[in-house]
Amino acid sequence: MRSDEAVRDAAALWHITTPARPLRVPGVAMAGFRERITGQVDLSVVPYPAVTLIVDVGNGDDLTVIDEDRGRHERGNAVAGLLPGSVRGVGRDIECLQVRLSPLVAHAVLGDTAQLTGSVVSLEDVWGRDATRIHEQLQAAPTWDERFAIVEAALARRVDSGREVDREIDFAWRRIVARRGQVRVDQLAEDVGWGRKRLWSRFRSQVGLTPKQAAQLVRFDHAAHRLAAGHPAAQVAAEAGYADQSHLHREVAAFTGMTPSAVAAAPWLAVDDVAWGVSV
Repeated sequence: MRSDEAVRDAAALWHITTPARPLRVPGVAMAGFRERITGQVDLSVVPYPAVTLIVDVGNGDDLTVIDEDRGRHERGNAVAGLLPGSVRGVGRDIECLQVRLSPLVAHAVLGDTAQLTGSVVSLEDVWGRDATRIHEQLQAAPTWDERFAIVEAALARRVDSGREVDREIDFAWRRIVARRGQVRVDQLAEDVGWGRKRLWSRFRSQVGLTPKQAAQLVRFDHAAHRLAAGHPAAQVAAEAGYADQSHLHREVAAFTGMTPSAVAAAPWLAVDDVAWGVSV
């Protein structure tokens, strides 16, 4: 399937709404998804360098997030950490709000995000009664703008009361993102004035990945979006800093279990620019 066909198919499936104004919480992006057609939806999730909150705002519990690696089924509301493994969203007549949190803000909003890495858990497991209260408010809200405002306010409260990452970790993550994953851990450690081991341990405890894993994920994300935009795999491999096309193939398989051509046609990626626009 060509990239333009994937976009048309995905656009036919979803009506997507995004906030009308910039959010006041840095490192946060939101989008509302409503299924356009009647039928069963079954989508594989492509890993992304953010922690994702998924809230079912429809009239019933129509959405199930399935963590196939661990055999978990989270109905309605879920949190997907970094590198969640093989994850699918399944449901019918879906209407949901998705929130992407940079690992920097996720640390304040969700607490110990290292425990979320590689897994999917219910939002209630993380936020307790607050999750139930926010879910009820979202279901009662008549417009997407009101829903976005409810979540923005909840996130802002948690950012204000939460614990910030070390400024050195903030710098390292932003450098990894700015360089699209093409960084050396030794150079990062030197730039922040830490030893390699200290950067490794502090980064992992606050972000949930090692610096090397984070760089691989960010590089993969850039490559996946280039593939989805229709660029040849050989060109993507060269531009994204992979040794060769085989190296790209191995990385894509490790992150998704798919080939680069399958990733290029993935519906999850086809509407990414519409839903998110700018990476968090």
